[in-house]
Amino acid sequence: MNRYHKLGMSLAVALILTVLGASISPIQADPLPTASAQQLVEETSERMLQTLRNKREELEEHPERIYDLVKEILLPHFDFQRIARLALGRHWRQANEEQRQRFVGEFRTLLVRTYSTALLKYSDEKINYLPLRGPKEAENILVRMEIEQARGGPPISMEVDLYEKGENWKVYDVKIDGVSLVTNYRTNFASEIRQGGLDQLIEKLEKKNQKAGA
Repeated sequence: MNRYHKLGMSLAVALILTVLGASISPIQADPLPTASAQQLVEETSERMLQTLRNKREELEEHPERIYDLVKEILLPHFDFQRIARLALGRHWRQANEEQRQRFVGEFRTLLVRTYSTALLKYSDEKINYLPLRGPKEAENILVRMEIEQARGGPPISMEVDLYEKGENWKVYDVKIDGVSLVTNYRTNFASEIRQGGLDQLIEKLEKKNQKAGA
């Protein structure tokens, strides 16, 4: 977790991702062109960053308004159900439906709060997208990029995992210098659950979110 906080803006930029639409088709579609995943990552990233530039003074005065911008521009492109399931690991299978829904809601709020705050620190870092690897059509794709740090230093590598959901790409993990967001949270959550159970973990997330006012 600390690794992500240290990376600050860099991780926030990594979360400026992808893909349009939220419809779910009951029929498995043909594999999507992988180039469309990178294109949508770039387009959505640019939209978010341009909005931050345009509203910089407004956000300095009213930082809480970043939440609505993130919800509008970024959230439709993430599969929080899948992220939450992966983050809970085997505990997801053991949870009942109520626990799953509560966990997804609180985890979603935690991610929005954490990375919205990080986005406020954006200072015109440049994103370089790397060539795609693998087939031209696929059901899963890794979009790779490097972030040039505004204050110098080596670029930070990032990878965004997307999968085909219906006729769209959805984000389900982000890696910074090879460190997975999902794996990080899974490790922390597993420790919390061993100590106090899933309900206690959910209650902690609720209190943390309430305290932050997100």
